[in-house]
Amino acid sequence: MSPFIIRTYRDSDYDAARNLFSSGIVENSGRAFRHALQLPHIWLLLSALFLLPALRVVSIGHSILAAALALAGLWFGCRYLYTEYVQFSLLDDMLNIRKYYLERDGYGFWVAESGGELVGTVAALPSSEPGGEKHTELKRLSVSKNHRGKGIAKALCRTVMDFAWRRGCEAVVLTTALSRIGAWKMYEKMGFRQTNVFIPPIFRFKFVDFKVLAYRYDLPNHR
Repeated sequence: MSPFIIRTYRDSDYDAARNLFSSGIVENSGRAFRHALQLPHIWLLLSALFLLPALRVVSIGHSILAAALALAGLWFGCRYLYTEYVQFSLLDDMLNIRKYYLERDGYGFWVAESGGELVGTVAALPSSEPGGEKHTELKRLSVSKNHRGKGIAKALCRTVMDFAWRRGCEAVVLTTALSRIGAWKMYEKMGFRQTNVFIPPIFRFKFVDFKVLAYRYDLPNHR
């Protein structure tokens, strides 16, 4: 196992942290696309396109072209959900990481470093949900593909959990997409319990059944 250290974010980490976050989010678009292909209304749409030649509405060639375009549109649509989120985040909290996370009470940003390379990130902030003053939200957890399976993600999670405990918080909360299978399975192994499953109330999210999972980890009481 390659050694790694967890430390507080530095300004010199800026580009690497943003790139790691971006690639870690966008890589999930393929899973979202495969999930969408299993949905009944997607199958119905594709089947209808292939039935058009039998109804003598279009030729077989045009039917195949229409189906290919529909699949391409679905692929880019799924990918857009992630790239849109990345672009928003890069202009929001990830635009000035130091100012957003290190210069505000109750916020924090940490990185994992291995061999002089930044290989992981995680952030903490007060939850915006009711009772947020007693809850810390875990965000921006990402680990480089080449360094997964080495305990880095768990170490980053524990960093946030320790941070929240020292602040006297009652729980660590987070949300993640259903497509991030490795992430939510890890959270569950660490003792997080699922508290909600929802789809953002926007058509494009509903169309591809983009589920968001909410988790909570109750911290031990201070003695």
